[in-house]
Amino acid sequence: MLVQAEAGNEVGLGYTYADSATATLIQDMLAKVVEGLDAMATGACWMAMVSRIRNLGRPGISSMAISAVDTALWDLKARLLQLPLVTLLGAVRESVPVYGSGGFTSYSNEQLQKQFQGWMEEGIPRVKMKIGRDAEADVERVRAARLAIGPTTELYVDANGAYSRKQALAQAGKFVDLNVKWFEEPVSSDDLAGLRLLRDRAPVTMEIAAGEYGYDLEYFRNMLDAGAVDVLQADATRCGGITGFLQVAALCQAHHVPLSAHCAPALHTHVGCAVPPLRHLEYFHDHVRIEQMFFDGVCAPINGALRPDLSRPGMGMEFKQPDAQRFAA
Repeated sequence: MLVQAEAGNEVGLGYTYADSATATLIQDMLAKVVEGLDAMATGACWMAMVSRIRNLGRPGISSMAISAVDTALWDLKARLLQLPLVTLLGAVRESVPVYGSGGFTSYSNEQLQKQFQGWMEEGIPRVKMKIGRDAEADVERVRAARLAIGPTTELYVDANGAYSRKQALAQAGKFVDLNVKWFEEPVSSDDLAGLRLLRDRAPVTMEIAAGEYGYDLEYFRNMLDAGAVDVLQADATRCGGITGFLQVAALCQAHHVPLSAHCAPALHTHVGCAVPPLRHLEYFHDHVRIEQMFFDGVCAPINGALRPDLSRPGMGMEFKQPDAQRFAA
């Protein structure tokens, strides 16, 4: 779902992955809130949108709608100033490390191994796979993945909250022998006590991660206050756009917890280079495919990291309208 914001003969773009109802919300409500406001005042625009959806509720499509509009406004502001977005935000690093993400449970072991080996050939030194459909089969799938990538590539697993607490603990004990470094959502992300249990009792070499379903700052604060994760995840297409992501990053910095960006790699590249606590971002197979289909200027990883194109203003992307038209509703 794409948003384009116009001012001063420039067009900024933002997007989110959401139901079409999100577009209706933007057209009927949020567009009217920001139209006519100062294009430089991204903070004021964000606050106006948050205030407007008070009676609708912040989580869900309301937050995703705000995310898409806010990102478009930040992109627009940078374009009006003829600056790369990372320069406007203030860079703290030149590039952001990525991890290859896919390894779906629907894949055969051969498909899984082929995908991971492809990322290794591209120079990506860390990969993530989905687990949780069948606990017994998961161990064999993880073993097949480790066999394909060798001993040095970092291996991450994501259960999407599919395990019970006891199951997750048992799996962590088995995965440690396969040198799994990252266990994402071993239990539901709503089960903060369960996440804390896993964090306390999992092998010390295995980090517990969650947070991708966070829509507002309170969600992230509760997760951090509970000591539920070793690494907090956040998604700028859900948590309030660039403005919301910056807020989550500040919260992580205050709690001394690293941050990892969830999916939408092209959208997260610039802001990822501007926030101190960022560990890496998710180079998610499906989102990479879609971003390359719909946008010019999408960067590919070099030596396992994404580097913003500083020769282009904003996020450096242009919408390929003719290519996208055949998918329009």
